[in-house]
Amino acid sequence: MPTITQSNIIYQRGNLSNAELLALHQHLLRPRMIEEKMLILLRQGKISKWFSGIGQEAISVGVTMALQADEFLFPLHRNLGVFTVRQVPLERLFAQWQGKMLGFTKGRDRSFHFGTMEHHIVGMISHLGPQLALANGVALAHLLAGEQKLSVAFTGDGGTSEGDFHEALNVAAVWQLPVIFVIENNGYGLSTPTQEQYRCQFLSERAKGYGMEGITIDGNNILEVYQTVKDWGEKIRTNPQPLLLECLTFRMRGHEEASGTKYVPQNLMDEWAAKDPVKNFEQYLLEEEVLTEKALTLLRKEIKEEIEQGLEIAFASSDPVADTEIELADVFKPFQAITTLPKTGNKSEKRFVDAISDGLRQAMQRHEKLVLMGQDIAEYGGVFKITDGFVKEFGKARVRNTPLCESAIIGAGLGLSLKGWKAMVEMQFADFVSCGFNQIVNNLAKLHYRWGQNADVVVRMPTGAGVGAGPFHSQSNEAWFAHVAGLKVVYPSSVYDAKGLLLASFEDPNPVIFFEHKALYRKLIDQIPDDYYTVPIGVAKVAREGSKASIITYGAGVHWAKEVVEKLQADVEIIDLRTLQPLDYATLEASVKKTHKALILHEDNLFAGIGGEIAAHLSEHLFEYLDAPVLRVASLDTPIPMAKSLEDNFLPLKRLEEKLGQLLEY
Repeated sequence: MPTITQSNIIYQRGNLSNAELLALHQHLLRPRMIEEKMLILLRQGKISKWFSGIGQEAISVGVTMALQADEFLFPLHRNLGVFTVRQVPLERLFAQWQGKMLGFTKGRDRSFHFGTMEHHIVGMISHLGPQLALANGVALAHLLAGEQKLSVAFTGDGGTSEGDFHEALNVAAVWQLPVIFVIENNGYGLSTPTQEQYRCQFLSERAKGYGMEGITIDGNNILEVYQTVKDWGEKIRTNPQPLLLECLTFRMRGHEEASGTKYVPQNLMDEWAAKDPVKNFEQYLLEEEVLTEKALTLLRKEIKEEIEQGLEIAFASSDPVADTEIELADVFKPFQAITTLPKTGNKSEKRFVDAISDGLRQAMQRHEKLVLMGQDIAEYGGVFKITDGFVKEFGKARVRNTPLCESAIIGAGLGLSLKGWKAMVEMQFADFVSCGFNQIVNNLAKLHYRWGQNADVVVRMPTGAGVGAGPFHSQSNEAWFAHVAGLKVVYPSSVYDAKGLLLASFEDPNPVIFFEHKALYRKLIDQIPDDYYTVPIGVAKVAREGSKASIITYGAGVHWAKEVVEKLQADVEIIDLRTLQPLDYATLEASVKKTHKALILHEDNLFAGIGGEIAAHLSEHLFEYLDAPVLRVASLDTPIPMAKSLEDNFLPLKRLEEKLGQLLEY
């Protein structure tokens, strides 16, 4: 691994006063003493797991102390100093690690997997890399608001191999965001040494490829870390730009305590033990007569008392008591939607695609802190021309072309949300969302349940087949997201609903995945209100009245169902779900109780599609009302072919008439 040249740490105090040096020392010592206590408790079986940052404290402490108190930090496992410098109450930290209610996640997560907006800290998820993009989003919010602030995200040397690292740096450089990416290069990614992670001498060299500044410093030198970040912070606040800051250090304990350090050569452990950031700085202060042995003893006594008091409170605090009602309620931020009706009777003829565009425009007019992001959505207007003319009306700051990096952009949307902004991320095609899947299902979806912070992000998804676009531009992947707790999944089938549901999605403070069927974009035309209006999320509608059977469907399926029912001249009710999560079970049940027969139709593959969930619900709850088995009609369980004859065979329309006939005759 790359190493610092000197065997001992060389301190240069510059213009720092004695008081500033002592403050740095106090904040450096506190996380070390907490960790030493945690290791004792671990051996006693009083805590179950610990990720040690011993030997790396100078990075967390130096970086955090160099920032302004309201600048956001995005830490990892070994950044205890971030939390202690920001004066997060020790009893709450200890309770968090114990899974107590006094912690920050109500026992739902552990370690530093939490945030505290009061202290401007947003903790990690286990996937490590995604939080870098969140720091970009916060930095973008600073830019848009004209605030001279920056954000800081930490990553390890191992994490720099993740795609999220590269995406985040590229976006930060392209947009010139005021953000510092701190690499804690501690020699190992769990047990994998740096020479098996990368081939450049220093990770900071990668900055050149992105067109940003990159520097490498001694991460064990508290003064070098502090002064570097302080100096660069002043530059970045007045001249926004990203910085890649590599801090060379070493992990003196295992990745977590159970994994040990047997894979580390002893001479390497000895070399870095001599560079201990706490001991070296203490010795320096003693030699410079800034610190006395008496003062050090007193300080240690005070910190020990703080720790013991915090532990006493934490251990005495209550454990979580499972309450299903509370658990379910905390998945989403509470929100009482108010349906907005058009103010006038003015209407215009619009296609489905025009309704989406109209809804986006009116959302931008109503929500001044709404930012649109996506590939080619600015001057080009998007591949479907939905945002055509938006740059002229709203400016490039709010209508942003993005690099081809779905994960980083969804993460930036979440970062904007942390600062009170709203974000829309357009997937050029719903198929491409797989490149940003982790951000959606592990960050957007889980944030409120984990620590009470909502994600005010709408992801638009042009979806569906019928246009001969083949396997990578035609997929119906709504079931992926309907399965994930914490996401709202909306799928309109009409021109009116397309606009109204989209506007409702922007009013909802929770993450919404908004599907738009491409084949309907220019096929459907209707007279809809020119005014702003909303359609409630989570409410299905009866698209056609009937009494002999119910077809439950959504999207293009609504129009297929109407076509077949009219062809057969059947007395069949059609239910348009409109929202797949949450499902409107009441409307489904009322229809089936009336008709006593149900067929579920969707374009998605048959296996594990949402139709299976609905069928199970009807069979479980309405068995006594059913006069026939619940039937399903869906696409074949194959990828989507391109040729028209194959695509027609893949889609369910041809099979719908036969299945409906079977149901009616049963």
